[in-house]
Amino acid sequence: MADKEKEFIVRDRRIFSQEDTESGKTETAEAAAGDSDEKPATADRDAAAGDSNQKSTPADDAAVGETPFPEINFPTFVFSLNSSALVHLGVIEDPASGQRVKNLPMAKQTIDILGMLEEKTKGNLSDDEARMLKNILYELRMLYVKANG
Repeated sequence: MADKEKEFIVRDRRIFSQEDTESGKTETAEAAAGDSDEKPATADRDAAAGDSNQKSTPADDAAVGETPFPEINFPTFVFSLNSSALVHLGVIEDPASGQRVKNLPMAKQTIDILGMLEEKTKGNLSDDEARMLKNILYELRMLYVKANG
């Protein structure tokens, strides 16, 4: 084993804001030019941790150009799984490809996940949440039977 260990530097090049995009171009150019005044990895990690500890607001997200996400709660989670199942059943277009493709094993898995949620949350949901989950499961199961038949 060598007596002298080589020192290496780790840089976090993830983009957290528009400013990072602009400064990232400069850093890349400096690194390509062989800049030897590199900061230790801990400084980059501390800077990234400082950014991630701050909570972003919808206004911050809009300023960066990202679409704000809806509030995370049980109904939005269930609707998300419902949308996923509908994509796998070929009822709605896949947002990534823009095509309708059936993937019945994935649809069944998503429907089973919703069924498990219904079973595990029994007695802990509001009447509206329980009714919504029951109706979504019924509709998805009927669509699955038609698609599988």
